[in-house]
Amino acid sequence: MTTICSVKYHGQTAIAGDGQVTLGKSIIAKSSARKIRRIYHDRVVIGFAGGVADAVSLEEMLEGKLESFNGDLRRAAVEMAQSWRKDPTLQKLEAMLIAFDDKDLLLISGNGEVLEPDESVVAIGSGGYYAQAAAIAMTRHSEGMSAAEIAKEAVDIAAGIDVFTDHQIITDEIEAK
Repeated sequence: MTTICSVKYHGQTAIAGDGQVTLGKSIIAKSSARKIRRIYHDRVVIGFAGGVADAVSLEEMLEGKLESFNGDLRRAAVEMAQSWRKDPTLQKLEAMLIAFDDKDLLLISGNGEVLEPDESVVAIGSGGYYAQAAAIAMTRHSEGMSAAEIAKEAVDIAAGIDVFTDHQIITDEIEAK
């Protein structure tokens, strides 16, 4: 379980995620896992929640689709989601992805959804709803914060509520072109 939150705000898109890896519902196996990565020549940032092996498989699939579509994130995400939904082997993967580049912020799920959030905030994982609510409030009422600060604070707030999220938070961001 984990919390990943991404925010598009004032020309920046940032993502934050905790590092907790939980085995079952009661064992914290690791607190410093990296669930945020750059792919496709460092032009796309992804964050994942769910099974680590499943997420790595999806990361590789998305990178392959990005290569096929010359870095067009939106098209690659739709193609990946279609493959994920149609292939019985891939349907067993239990993970969700947030992906963004300098133009798009997307949530990609195994049900075939590729969603662009209404409020330019998206969060996944066990603390996702808490982080998303906190980030939306901050984008509406905090003028002095950057996208990275909002995303990090949102995950930190979720970590105070959700036992499957810790305070070992990493961030990454991309400036809009």
